[in-house]
Amino acid sequence: MTKWAAIARRIRVPVGFAFAALYLWLPKPSVNSICAGAVLIITGLAIRALASGHVRKNEELTTSGPYAYIRHPLYLGSLIMASGFALAARSWWIALMTALIFLIIYVPVMLAEETFLRQRFPQFEDYAGSVPRLWPRLTSLTSVQGSFSWKLYSQHREYNALVGSVALLVALAVKLLRNSN
Repeated sequence: MTKWAAIARRIRVPVGFAFAALYLWLPKPSVNSICAGAVLIITGLAIRALASGHVRKNEELTTSGPYAYIRHPLYLGSLIMASGFALAARSWWIALMTALIFLIIYVPVMLAEETFLRQRFPQFEDYAGSVPRLWPRLTSLTSVQGSFSWKLYSQHREYNALVGSVALLVALAVKLLRNSN
């Protein structure tokens, strides 16, 4: 793992919280932007939830569920959610910061995770050769082995993403109502 990837891995959650604070200050939401953003946010949450119900971190190479179509469904879900929040906020500053945070923090973390997986699981190389990193290859949709586990979903505390998303959407709606009076 590169030095920056190690730093990025440690700061990604605190940066997310700092970004959320800025998010409450910069947006200029409208009813339409909140509704359109909510569609993306829900889509991202669903992808993350499905992925977290399949992944068994450090125990096995997860290739079931969304991992059959994409190597990093959790990050794809996060990117879709962040894009939804940028859309809901109707702020090009937030959209720009979202893109920069993803490129500067999440891409190096993904690459470092792949290095770890290559070392830990010899079959990762074949998996990486047939499954795209971040954009799913939908032409390869087939029946997938493995099933979703609510227990894994809970263990990974993925419900926190749902709670945080609802809180931010409510904050946007409150800001919209205050600005309209």
